[in-house]
Amino acid sequence: MAVCVGIDVSKAKLDVAVLVEGKIKRTKVVSNDTAGFVQLLGWLESHVPGGVNTSHVCMEASGVYHEAVATFLYDHKVRVSVVNPLQIKRYAEAKLMRCKSDQADARLIAQFAAAESPPPWQAPPMSLRQLQALVARLDTLLGMQRSELNRLQTAHEAVQPSIQAVLDSLKEAIEQVREQIRRTVDDDPDLKRRSELLESIPGLGERTIPQLLAYIGSPERFTTVKALAAYAGLNPAPRSSGSSLNVTHGTSRHGHRQLKRILYFPAMVAGRFNPVVKAFWERLQEQRKPGKVIVVACMHKLLSLVYGVLKSGKPFDSRLSSA
Repeated sequence: MAVCVGIDVSKAKLDVAVLVEGKIKRTKVVSNDTAGFVQLLGWLESHVPGGVNTSHVCMEASGVYHEAVATFLYDHKVRVSVVNPLQIKRYAEAKLMRCKSDQADARLIAQFAAAESPPPWQAPPMSLRQLQALVARLDTLLGMQRSELNRLQTAHEAVQPSIQAVLDSLKEAIEQVREQIRRTVDDDPDLKRRSELLESIPGLGERTIPQLLAYIGSPERFTTVKALAAYAGLNPAPRSSGSSLNVTHGTSRHGHRQLKRILYFPAMVAGRFNPVVKAFWERLQEQRKPGKVIVVACMHKLLSLVYGVLKSGKPFDSRLSSA
């Protein structure tokens, strides 16, 4: 039986627990960076019977924080599983486990891996990794640009030239990264094909499409549109306690926050210009749904159109996409 390793991932560190024959044998804490990954690999090689490549490492999907360590281990031929945090929560509830700490979570994840044997995770191909890095960098640069623009509005005239110089530099860097994104997509036949499919959907533009390609990755890893919606955190979040029983309020607090965030404005645009989303929007208005509910529902609808064209390999057709 494979040795199971649970990793509780946070922004700064990784809490690790090694489970051998049903018992936790070793624990470790390393930094969540390249130096920590190298340390982790060496430590596992020393403490896993038969070597690290005989182990099964499991971790929760934790926004973007798990991606680097999962990819590092995958590249070193380690079997890795990345699971929905809700699965771990449900497993803990079934086992009546109440203790809550990073180390306890690592132990719990290792036990879950041994009991459930979750499927292996696959790292994205190098071209997609490059696109993901560029999209993340562009998002960072745009955030820096917004901050400097806000400072410029209230800055003393003595520092305005300095702020403007930073803005000019950021503008150049942003355009360079955007050009790199365009080249990365154009140079990869698979990414280019997917990009062209997404271009057929009214409401999606030049900025949103590379983000969707980066955040969704391979569409084949989602068996249904429901699975993709859950990944994005756009699945309904029921509340079944207190004075309001079995009522749905908003969406899940879990999921890929960036993917959810970037769908907001495209859904607004699609509500005006995409015939399928527009008809859906109007139908919800006739039902007197609150504005926020309508926007979130149309984000979900737009994501379902994205899933449809990517899975089918066929451009958007409003006649086939109407629901």
